[in-house]
Amino acid sequence: MSPENPVEALFAGTYARSIDAKHRAAVPSAWVREEGTEFFVIPHPEEGYLMVMPPGEFHSTEQRILASSASPQEKRQAIRQFFSAAHRVVSDKQGRILLPENHATAAALQGEIVFVGAGRRFEIWSKERHEAANAANAEIYRRVAVEIGL
Repeated sequence: MSPENPVEALFAGTYARSIDAKHRAAVPSAWVREEGTEFFVIPHPEEGYLMVMPPGEFHSTEQRILASSASPQEKRQAIRQFFSAAHRVVSDKQGRILLPENHATAAALQGEIVFVGAGRRFEIWSKERHEAANAANAEIYRRVAVEIGL
């Protein structure tokens, strides 16, 4: 991803990985262009996984908050919460990122984990939570897929 076009990446696919005792996990090679690829990691506010965004998507999220119909006070609070929960991570030579301990704990990341493509960002789930979420949401996906003509 180039600094001029930070949203050029499209994150697709599901990749099983493991997380080590230091909370390092290897990002799928298709998603890391080179050593030093930068991402922002934020725990999802409700669903128990980590959202991972390249810088362009991270900043565009702030713009979406500012453009929302929320009150000025609500916007300030949302931006405060979003930025204070975010942690910048950079890939190493092996394409690994070091996840903050509190983020890994909040998402129950240990042992087997799953990287899930989500368009302009990706998600990191515990294997168990991902399987449960997929099972619980299969009907929603089927209904929306039919509605849009997939």
